[in-house]
Amino acid sequence: MMNKGGGSGGGMAGSGGGSGPTAAAAAAALQKQKALLQRVETDITSVVDNFTQIINVARIADIDNGTKVSDPLMKNSQEAFMMEMRASRMVQAADSLLKLVSELKQTAIFSGFASLNDHVEQRIAEFDQEADKTNRLLARIGDDASASLKELESHYYSSAQRLPLDI
Repeated sequence: MMNKGGGSGGGMAGSGGGSGPTAAAAAAALQKQKALLQRVETDITSVVDNFTQIINVARIADIDNGTKVSDPLMKNSQEAFMMEMRASRMVQAADSLLKLVSELKQTAIFSGFASLNDHVEQRIAEFDQEADKTNRLLARIGDDASASLKELESHYYSSAQRLPLDI
């Protein structure tokens, strides 16, 4: 049998129990993997079966087996038709396998982008935390500097050693 068709129902299932979207994504990925493996198995079986049938049809009949063909031209045309049909099925199965490979490549590329996006978002969160920490540290340093400056000003203005300004 030939499995024609593009996808195996890509996309994510809704979050249904477990630990939310992560469990749903894992379940969807597992289901897609099973569907892809089934497609591979079906297409490879089709290629092998059709190749076997082509070889069986192409065998030269044994003259010593005692069977006589009433019309060798008819038999040859039947064999040629069978071989063309089987070859066509092999080509369809091979085309299905090529589409599957293309789909797997796209999935790998897009999942690579997804993991890259996840990594970028994680780094952004880390930098935001670092920026908040730095801003708090700078605010504390500013407060300390302001308090120290006020203390120094009070010491300066209350000091007896202060020089009068000549204005």
